[in-house]
Amino acid sequence: MTIRTRLTLWFSGILFVALLAMAVLSYFELVAEPRNKVHRGETTAKEEMDENGLEDIAGVLAWCGLPALALSLGGGWWMMRKALEPVAALTQAAGRISEHHLGERLPRTGSGDEFDRLTEVFNAMTVRLEQSFQRIREFSLHASHELKTPLTVMHGELETALAEETLTEGQRERLKSELDEVQRLSKIVDGLSLLTKADAGLVNLNPRPLSLAELVRDSFADTKLLGQASGLSLELTACEEMTIRGDAHRLRQLLLNLADNAVKYNRPGGTISMALRRVDGTAEYTIANTGPGIAPESLPRVFDRFYRGDPAHNHEVEGCGLGLSIAQWIVSVHNGTICIASVPSKSTTVTVRLPLARENRPA
Repeated sequence: MTIRTRLTLWFSGILFVALLAMAVLSYFELVAEPRNKVHRGETTAKEEMDENGLEDIAGVLAWCGLPALALSLGGGWWMMRKALEPVAALTQAAGRISEHHLGERLPRTGSGDEFDRLTEVFNAMTVRLEQSFQRIREFSLHASHELKTPLTVMHGELETALAEETLTEGQRERLKSELDEVQRLSKIVDGLSLLTKADAGLVNLNPRPLSLAELVRDSFADTKLLGQASGLSLELTACEEMTIRGDAHRLRQLLLNLADNAVKYNRPGGTISMALRRVDGTAEYTIANTGPGIAPESLPRVFDRFYRGDPAHNHEVEGCGLGLSIAQWIVSVHNGTICIASVPSKSTTVTVRLPLARENRPA
């Protein structure tokens, strides 16, 4: 029950009690008191007085009480509606708050009442949140930038060391393992740097009309190469020609991230199915793989940064948990949607929908 409804019910109850009290007082004033003044033997006068008194009470209630009750209810409802408007505004503003919408400020009434002070506190809270998120972005951006130089130096030194012919087989394997870890750490830093720049609006896109079918065919060929080591079989069930407006580099990155996940989180000898179709005036791309799947409780978090799903299987699969976060960002900046459906121990399907270019839309 809302506050407005609760206050209205309380206000109606108070008015009903007041009306009842008015009726009781009117009865004693117009009936009981005159009755005491009538002698016991004058029954006719008494009955007439009783009847006139009751009629007077009914008239008072009908011509004064009911209109006053209706006016009081209407005025009370309007008064509570106006009084609770700041609460409704605060509720809507709180619902819009996210890390990307912290700059909104609620206008203050300047009356100095409780709601005005609550609005002031709410605005101050959003300012503190915005400053905190800004400091986090700056730290992530600076940290990822500072880490790139030493990682590049380490990568070069390890490659130089591997080129020496005097290394034993054990030393060579150890250096290869270290080089793999440096490359993995470099990928984490690059992904984190990209997402941090995206949050701060520092990533420049180059949108232009392009053939999505061509990008999908290129991705299909790349995925074939990625899946050869695991004996995966691939199929492109549909690839309709259509044009979208977007950044070719980021869209290739999107398709590569999804294909890489489909290969890594698959069973040996499994299958990967891709399709590009025109659905409801949008370009719908789906990629499905056979593998361990995703547990229902993990599905809402698959796009969270550094989330790797089932920790029992994470050590078997390389990755840092940023691929789907990057994919979600790429889809969002192209005004599209992405969702994942999974059947544990059977299959996982990723569906991406992107708006078509104007020349592809029906008139």
